[in-house]
Amino acid sequence: MTHAQETEVLIIGGSYAGLAAALALGRALRRVVVLDSGRPCNRQTPHSHNFLTQDGETPAAIRTRALEQVLRYPTVQIIAAEAITAKATPSGFAVGTIDGQQFVSQKMILATGIEDLLPELPGLAECWGISVLHCPYCHGYEVHGQPLGVLNNGEAGFMQARLIRNWTPNLTLFTNGPASLTEAQVQQVQQQNIAIEEAPVLAVQHAHGFMRGLKLANGTEFPLTALFTHVPFRQHSTLSAQLGCQVTSAGHLEVDDWQKTSVPGVYAAGDATTPMRSVANAVAAGTRAGAFVNHELLRL
Repeated sequence: MTHAQETEVLIIGGSYAGLAAALALGRALRRVVVLDSGRPCNRQTPHSHNFLTQDGETPAAIRTRALEQVLRYPTVQIIAAEAITAKATPSGFAVGTIDGQQFVSQKMILATGIEDLLPELPGLAECWGISVLHCPYCHGYEVHGQPLGVLNNGEAGFMQARLIRNWTPNLTLFTNGPASLTEAQVQQVQQQNIAIEEAPVLAVQHAHGFMRGLKLANGTEFPLTALFTHVPFRQHSTLSAQLGCQVTSAGHLEVDDWQKTSVPGVYAAGDATTPMRSVANAVAAGTRAGAFVNHELLRL
């Protein structure tokens, strides 16, 4: 039987939220193990924005610097391994990895992120995070004033198109089939000079992830610099479900103001818990989770 490594806190996920939690706990002299599968959801994104002192830096460079700083604290250990099993025990939690390692801890922080479920549209996956985008606050400035598109429909399409219109006067809403906007919504969109294109989208045309345009079913090749869209997602890891953590109606892990999940002793932070996906938000939530886990440990 494999011997289980013991620690005070297990952090599952070594991106921004997980590393921020590890930093807070390391500075509190807590013994911490971070298990990281090495598959952050922003791995294709060229640059990160809206994070003070790091605006425009690459996600990889921010993480590299974060690792250097976190590992200065001798009680923090980071292990490249994918956690695949988790269960509560009388003294805390037990976690197993895909390569057979075993860990036990008193507390756990899930910073496991989400997995975007991209539509099977040729070219879209290659452009995701580069020129097919989910957040104008993260990426809108870099493409402002250029021909942009929104791929969406109905109420969601209406709201997203109105938002993206702030960044460009040259915007088209692609409904990928008959538009399901109300008459009032169509009128408002047209008043803002947002074009509506109902022809089905066949492909995203690009060069190395940078869009040239959309190919439509009516034969049109529509030139665009970037396309904004919303896609469904699922939790990147099944550990939260194994532990019995509650989720919101949108599919995020349910946490309180202190990042506590519905399972005592389990905290969560980062993209798995919120639609506000950014490095800054992940770092803030991870720091908060680390601090409040330390407070719980004081009571043991």
